[in-house]
Amino acid sequence: MFDSFRHIIRLFLREAKMVAHDHSLLLTLLIAPLLYAFFYGSLYSYKVEEKVKLAVADDDKSELSRAFLQQLNKMQIADVVGAVNLSDAQEKMYRGDCQGYLYIPDGVQKKVLALQQGDIVLAVNAARFLPSSELAGAVTKLAMTVGAGVRLKYNEMQGLNTAMAMQETQPVNLDYRPLYNTRSSYGAFLLPGLLALILQQTMLLGLAGSVALDKQRRHIPELVRTGGGSLSTALWGKGLFYMILFFCYACFFMTVNYATLDIPFRGRVFDVAVAFILFFFTLIPLGVWLGSLFNSQLLAAQLLAFSTYPIFLVSGYAWPYESLPVPMQWLSSMVPTTPFLHIYQSIVQSGATLQQNVPSMLHLLALWAFYVLLALLSLRRLNKQQQALSL
Repeated sequence: MFDSFRHIIRLFLREAKMVAHDHSLLLTLLIAPLLYAFFYGSLYSYKVEEKVKLAVADDDKSELSRAFLQQLNKMQIADVVGAVNLSDAQEKMYRGDCQGYLYIPDGVQKKVLALQQGDIVLAVNAARFLPSSELAGAVTKLAMTVGAGVRLKYNEMQGLNTAMAMQETQPVNLDYRPLYNTRSSYGAFLLPGLLALILQQTMLLGLAGSVALDKQRRHIPELVRTGGGSLSTALWGKGLFYMILFFCYACFFMTVNYATLDIPFRGRVFDVAVAFILFFFTLIPLGVWLGSLFNSQLLAAQLLAFSTYPIFLVSGYAWPYESLPVPMQWLSSMVPTTPFLHIYQSIVQSGATLQQNVPSMLHLLALWAFYVLLALLSLRRLNKQQQALSL
C-alpha cells in the first residue's frame, strides 16, 4: 500500500514537471480554463436582451396607439425608433438599423372600441432568434394587455362593477411563474453548462496531449516503470495531477465565477463536489484513452479542440436529449458530459440532491468502468510496442 502511494506521488511529480516544461500543456491547463471562463462568461453577463431597436410606423395616430407606444417604449426589451411610414420602417429593418418593425394601420382604435378585431403588424428579423423572440413575446403580451383594458372599460360602461367587469373581461387568469430561471434569460440557462464544458474540454485537451506526447517520445514504458510496473497505478498517478488541478478550478468557478456573473446556486456544496469528483474520475481514463490514439501532441489538440461544440450539442443540454435522433442518443449516452450535465444542472439550478439523480450517477459510473478498461488496454498495448522497439 505504501509502495503504491509512493509510486503515485512520483507520477504526480513527473506530470507536474512535464507540464511545467511544455508550453502547450502549460497554456492549456493553467491559462485556458480561466481565460475561457471569464471571456465566455462576459458575453452573457447581462443574460437578457435589452433595448432592441424596433421601428414603429403609426398611421392610426389615435389615443390608443399613442398609449400603446408609450408602454412599449417603457419596456426593457424595446427601444422604439420612429418611422415616417410603413415603407420607411421596412427599409430600416432591411438596412439593419433595427431588429424589426411595428405597423399600426389607420382605424385600429375605432375597430377596438367597436369590439371588432383590430390588427397590427409586427415583423422581426428571425436571423437572430433571441432578440426576435423576446420582441415578439413582449409586443404580444402588451397587445393582449391593452386589449383587455379596452374590454374592461367597455364592460364598466355597460353598468358592471369593476369586479364583474374584470371577470367578464378575463374569465381565466393565467398564473405564470417561471421556476429556477426566474427571468427566463438565455444567459442564466447557458452559463452553468458552459463553465462545466470548459472544465471538461481543457482537461481532455491537457491529459490527451500529455499522453500523446509520452507516446510520441516513446516514454510509455518509463511511465509504467515509474508506477512500479502497474498499469492502474500509472493511469491514476498521471491522472492525480489533473484531478487536483481541475477540482481547484471547479471550486474557483463555483465561487468566483458564479458570484461575478450573478449565477444562482440552489443546491448543496457537498452534492456538486461529489458530482465533479465522479465526473473527473470518468474523464481521466477517457483522456488517457483518447491520447493513446494520436501519434503527436499537436494532432490530439487539433482534433479535440474541434470536438467541443459537437459534444455540447449531443449532450442534451442545448437541445433536449429526447428530441435527438436515435443514433445521436446512442452517441450522447457514451459521452460523460450527458449524465454529468443532467446531475449538475438539477443540483445547481433546481436544488436537487444526489439521491434524486441516481440513474445519472449509475450512468456515469458505468462510463467510468468502460473507459478505465479502454485506457488500461491502450496503455498495455503501447507499453509492449515501445518496449519491443527499444530492444
